[in-house]
Amino acid sequence: MHDGERKELSFSTRAVHPVEPESTDGVRPHAPPIYQTSTFLFDNVEQGARRFAGEEEGYIYSRLGNPTTRILEMTGADLENAEDGAAFASGMGAISAVLLQLLSAGDHLVAGRTLYGCTYSLMQGILPRMGVQVTFVDATDITAVKEAVRPETRVLYAETPANPSMDLVDLEAFAALGRETGATTVVDNTFMSPYLQRPLDWGIDVSVHSATKYIGGHGDVVAGLAFSSADLVAEVKEEALKDIGAILGPFDAWLLIRGLKTLPLRMEKHSTNAQTIAEWLQEHPRVSRVRYPGLPSHPQHQLARRQNPRGLYGGMLSLEMEGGFEAGRQLLDRVRLCTLAVSLGATDTLIEHPASMTHSTIDEKDQRAVGISPGLVRMSVGVEDCDDLLSDLEQAMRGL
Repeated sequence: MHDGERKELSFSTRAVHPVEPESTDGVRPHAPPIYQTSTFLFDNVEQGARRFAGEEEGYIYSRLGNPTTRILEMTGADLENAEDGAAFASGMGAISAVLLQLLSAGDHLVAGRTLYGCTYSLMQGILPRMGVQVTFVDATDITAVKEAVRPETRVLYAETPANPSMDLVDLEAFAALGRETGATTVVDNTFMSPYLQRPLDWGIDVSVHSATKYIGGHGDVVAGLAFSSADLVAEVKEEALKDIGAILGPFDAWLLIRGLKTLPLRMEKHSTNAQTIAEWLQEHPRVSRVRYPGLPSHPQHQLARRQNPRGLYGGMLSLEMEGGFEAGRQLLDRVRLCTLAVSLGATDTLIEHPASMTHSTIDEKDQRAVGISPGLVRMSVGVEDCDDLLSDLEQAMRGL
């Protein structure tokens, strides 16, 4: 199927039908093959030399490219409405490679202050040691982002929804500011997946994912993806990915290709379950606050509606328990169906305590500054029967 023909199809159809694998001697497998090999053979010395010189297309070594991984990259880019994509061994591998490619000593990065813990650690610790200055701001306030920009600012970075505050960034305004200042805009799109949100459609330059989460969807693979222009993706692959080596193995790539096939189905169920649970939680007397973009009580609900025309707002939510940390701890210890574990995007519902788990690398003062209180609980709502999940939460809260 040609690219033009694919573009005429719906997202769900394209997700089910990945970019066609390369055929070999007339063999066209129904499922993409797993090229479980570290290296590839040359017909002769001249061919090997041409490939290393970039004069001939072809595979050399799996750190430099693998056919299975390439199918994933091209299919993901198609779904994200990007020119190209790059696959990595983890979400942090994708984020690190992109930022290291875009930034040099003396450059400046402006980042949303509410971030995944390891992203924050990268920006607070490693990048400054390399001579990159970082300013954290409230990315929900585009004026604050603009005021933080300097002549040496090269990158604007944000998560939306942010982890775990569920704050949103106005993608269109963020992209416009990047164009105005000459900075590259990078957005972590993990929470929404390409099915619910495509940052490049709003003018963002780079979209990154922890593909471990919704793209994989089953809690059995660790991976990352980055989507952008063909030129920028090529630069990232030829330098940061190749030389740092955070490559994705072919079997893991195959798992992600399989995960993409059911992404629309899963995101529909994740979202409808999360909406129902969020509405139930906000009426519960033991819950002081629920953070979910699908609730009219969310301060950026109108922005959420504009950026998510499907009317679906993902499977992630956070809640504050009356009684603070102790009430949150008891809730986590009492659930039976919800799984006490970090990560997100799996088919089963995961529940965790950000202050002591996913965001424990951030000191308590900074946690509070970005809305992570001791009593905050984060839920990744799965695709189970919603009534069963509500029953589990009800029994866990009974008597608190």
